[in-house]
Amino acid sequence: MRAIVFLVVSVVCAGACSTKKQPPVATHSPLADSADQVMYGARFNLTDKGLQRAQLEADTAYFFEDNTRIELEPVHTTFFTATGAKDAVLTSLRGTYNSRTTNMVARKNVVVVSEDGRRLTTQELIYNQQLNQISSDSAFVMTEPNRRLEGIGFRSDPNMKNIQILKGASGMARGISTAPAPTGPAASSTPKR
Repeated sequence: MRAIVFLVVSVVCAGACSTKKQPPVATHSPLADSADQVMYGARFNLTDKGLQRAQLEADTAYFFEDNTRIELEPVHTTFFTATGAKDAVLTSLRGTYNSRTTNMVARKNVVVVSEDGRRLTTQELIYNQQLNQISSDSAFVMTEPNRRLEGIGFRSDPNMKNIQILKGASGMARGISTAPAPTGPAASSTPKR
């Protein structure tokens, strides 16, 4: 009987020792192989004429082209008003900041949420630091209490109070659906009088 118990214990121990758990492998971005520099926990203040317009943060920043192009993964940007109050927050999976043009391009699952509840989703968005403007040529959806807008392409301030829809504007307000609006540069989210 002792021989059987010893045999069972030996088999269990041998089985436990032979099944080694592999250590977790960190995902590796191909950007790291060719980057001039890699920074973790990156944070940048984006200013215009001494006024802080935004704070750009990323888990990882990859620097290229004499550190003028920065590839970011994932992106978290906080926009500020002229008085320094928080205005809106942008998140995306990836982004690129170019210090020569002072533009930031957010890509993949881009979401902008204003402090008063407006929410915009798109796949690509450009933030122009000098104009303090967000824009896109991609399809987008903007929701707010009692209103939903969608279209292809827009220009707006970061808090989305003044949005100009470039093409295919349609929406719903308080349960009233609107047909697609005329397209082109003159199309806007505010009705003409």
